[in-house]
Amino acid sequence: MDKYFKGKRILVTGGCQGIGEGLVIELWKHGANVVTISNQPENLKKLKQQYPSIEVAAVDLRNWEQTREIVDSLGVFDGLVNNAGVAIIEPFMEATPSSFDETISVNVKAILNVSQIVAKKMIENKIKGAIVNVSSQASKAALKDHVVYCASKGAVDSMTQVMALELGPHGIRVNTVNPTVIMTAMGRKVWSEQSKREEMISKIPLRRFGEVHEVVNAIMFLLSDGASMISGVKLPIDGGFLAT
Repeated sequence: MDKYFKGKRILVTGGCQGIGEGLVIELWKHGANVVTISNQPENLKKLKQQYPSIEVAAVDLRNWEQTREIVDSLGVFDGLVNNAGVAIIEPFMEATPSSFDETISVNVKAILNVSQIVAKKMIENKIKGAIVNVSSQASKAALKDHVVYCASKGAVDSMTQVMALELGPHGIRVNTVNPTVIMTAMGRKVWSEQSKREEMISKIPLRRFGEVHEVVNAIMFLLSDGASMISGVKLPIDGGFLAT
């Protein structure tokens, strides 16, 4: 895997914080030509200052046409990671149309949009590429106050399977990773309440939350030729949460 990424062009959405940032840096360390897009221009600027060879572009993934224009302008890629996402936490009885629309727009429609553009160019250039969509254990298990988020991640898993079916004949593999709670800055904040934290950890056989590098390692594998016969898979990174 060390040599696989050298010179490969990889696009990562939402790559300037959390899992996305960890992935972008790891790909860069392995010699990939990394491009990341995000709606956080200040964080993109900081990333660019630290890693000048990483290409960045600011885009609001909720804007279908702007996204298509910018992604198309970025050229041809060997791999794509759809990492950008939002999590609006609301009980079922309080979930709003605006929360639903926002979540689906970023977590689902943006994956469709970006992937269409990237896959089209892979096919035109006869690139046997790989796409990894970042889903969640929430696609497979009910989480309290996560009704809209769970729905969006279920859609991601289903869309991934169809992508794998239709893009497979072109040599393009499509998979998801489905993490549990990951200790990003946001994760530490959301799960800082002791009772809430302990309740979730009690459902994880390994009795801990995940770390960013543990998700990054799985994505790197699925992007690489080490996973050359793996497509349409939903890979839990959950310490056994879904096994219980």
